[in-house]
Amino acid sequence: MADSFERLADDIAACRRCPRLVRWREQVAEEKRAAYRDEAYWGRGVPGFGDPAASVLVLGLAPAAHGANRTGRVFTGDRSGDWLFRALHRAGVASQPSSTALRDGLELSGVWIAAAVRCAPPANKPEPVERQTCLPFLERELALLRRLRSILVLGQFAYDVVRRDLATSVGESCDGSPTGDRFPKFGHGVETAAVLRDGRSVAIVCSFHPSQQNTFTGKLTQPMFDAAVSRVLARR
Repeated sequence: MADSFERLADDIAACRRCPRLVRWREQVAEEKRAAYRDEAYWGRGVPGFGDPAASVLVLGLAPAAHGANRTGRVFTGDRSGDWLFRALHRAGVASQPSSTALRDGLELSGVWIAAAVRCAPPANKPEPVERQTCLPFLERELALLRRLRSILVLGQFAYDVVRRDLATSVGESCDGSPTGDRFPKFGHGVETAAVLRDGRSVAIVCSFHPSQQNTFTGKLTQPMFDAAVSRVLARR
C-alpha cells in the first residue's frame, strides 16, 4: 500500500518502540504542568506538520515535554515554537505568528516541520538507539516530500542526523570553501550542498536551536534566526 502523510502520522502517534520515551511522555501527560492542568495532553509520538508540497524542511530535535507532547503538533505551545513561527510569519510562509494548539488555524506555505526524534525525551536528550529507532519515520517523510530543495537544521543534533544518516555532503560551505565529500562543522549560518541517499540534491542551512538556553542568553538573536530562515527559503 502506498505511503502517505496520513499513514505516517498514524504510525508515529502509535509507536511504542522506545520504552524510556514512552514512559516519560506518558508520565508528563499524566502529571502535567500546573498551567496546563485542565488540558488533555497528547502524550504520543508527534508527527510532522506543514505543506505536503513543501520545498523546505525545518528539522528540530524532539517534541518539548509541555509543548508538542501536550498539543500534538511539532513546535506548538512552547517558546521555541514562538520563535520559529514568528520568523516564518515574517518571511511570509506562515499564516500567523504563533502556534498554540493543534487546530488554531495555522497554515504553512512551502514549508514542512519535523523533529528527528518524535517523542519527548527526558532532559531533552534522546539516546543514540532512540535516534536510530526514529530514523525510518524521517526517511519516509523525506520520500513523501517530493519537491524538497532545502533543509533548515535547528541545532547540532538535527545536523548530525542529516549528515550521518540521510545524506552525503557535496559542494561548498557557506564561506565558499570546498568541502569535498565531508560536511563542514556545525555552526550558526553554516551552509552546505548535499545529496540525499535517494539521489536528490538539497541545500542545508544550519541554525542554533531557538531554545530558551540560546535565546535567553543571546547566543541566538531574532535577526540571526531571521537570516537563517531567509537563507533556507532562498534555496527553494
